[in-house]
Amino acid sequence: MVDAVHSPPDDRRAWRNVIVLVAAQAILGSQMPMMFVVGGLAGQMLAPNPCLATLPISLIVFGSMTTAPWMSNTMQRFGRKLGFSIGTLGGAAGATVSAYGLYVDNFLIFLVGSYLAGIYMSAQGFYRFAASDTASESFRPKAISYVMAGGLASAIIGPQLVKLTNDATVIPFLGIYLTIIALNLGGMLLFFFLDIPKPPMRAEGDPAGRTRGELLRDPKIVVAIICAMVSYALMNLVMTSTPLAVVGCGYEQDTAADIVSAHVLAMFIPSFFTGHLIARFGTTNIVALGLFILAGAGSVALMGVELENFYIALILLGLGWNFGFIGATAMLQSAHAPEERGRVQGMNDAIVFGCVTIASLASGGLMNCAGGSVTAGWTSVNLAMIPFLALAGGALIWLALRPKEA
Repeated sequence: MVDAVHSPPDDRRAWRNVIVLVAAQAILGSQMPMMFVVGGLAGQMLAPNPCLATLPISLIVFGSMTTAPWMSNTMQRFGRKLGFSIGTLGGAAGATVSAYGLYVDNFLIFLVGSYLAGIYMSAQGFYRFAASDTASESFRPKAISYVMAGGLASAIIGPQLVKLTNDATVIPFLGIYLTIIALNLGGMLLFFFLDIPKPPMRAEGDPAGRTRGELLRDPKIVVAIICAMVSYALMNLVMTSTPLAVVGCGYEQDTAADIVSAHVLAMFIPSFFTGHLIARFGTTNIVALGLFILAGAGSVALMGVELENFYIALILLGLGWNFGFIGATAMLQSAHAPEERGRVQGMNDAIVFGCVTIASLASGGLMNCAGGSVTAGWTSVNLAMIPFLALAGGALIWLALRPKEA
């Protein structure tokens, strides 16, 4: 008889949830590359000032930031299924309002729709946390990684849908947003198959966990948040400007979609083995590798504006994001107790997406209003990565050099 202590954990329920979340990441997640491909271009068409071209993308991320705390609390109290359903309804509402903004040629209405779309983006950000809810400790980093890998399909589906629907209507980009509405309404059915129990209500006398202030004094949590913030914000900073830079340098809009597709593929292909790498080499080493690759992406982008520069830089940008962000997520997951889950995850995503909001807004300003040419703007975007990479790298070194707790 096998000793129960040494028997392998039963992760059948976790595998079921991973499969559902992978499908959601692939189908519902395809709306994100769609919006990031056309958001800046639609903004440039509607905005009264070209410096505001990427404001719609900034509003998506800002919507995600402001939604994250209450979305996390909703999931903690009522369960993941309800939270994810609210997310898809938010995505459908956002696309509907954005489509109307395009129809009436109104930038302000389009911005409102972009903000509402952030509700979906916030919910999608919790897929990776939900993957670990029913997973054993050994399966947890792999579960997170596999769910992130679902973005591989979204990287293919999203840009191809852009190509298929971009010219479907007389009004530019309208067909794309109508397609996003259909994706949300159809994809919501996936969550009926999710099997994640609602968190038990805390009884009197149960541990309440640390306060937010106490959590932010935990070195591992602070460094995990900083590295996630920098990895995601820098990826967004550069990716948001890419369609503007590519089209501005004389290439076709479809070429911009292909470059973004290659970038999103690079974001998610490594997820098939990122969890295994984390299990073998540890979160600190994988996050450090991600930051190093992000620095390489900026270096390649600064070398020129040929197509190969765009492709290589954006592929490296995706790889760096994958290792940096997934590594930081796994680091965060190992640094808090179950009763602190809602508090930590909501706080983390609010901080991360707050910085991503600033990065996406700065992206348009740097691209269109820094220097007198597209090349000068693109150079400014990539030079802006340097101080933030130094911040995250320094934080990681500080954590690694701290004395280990007994």
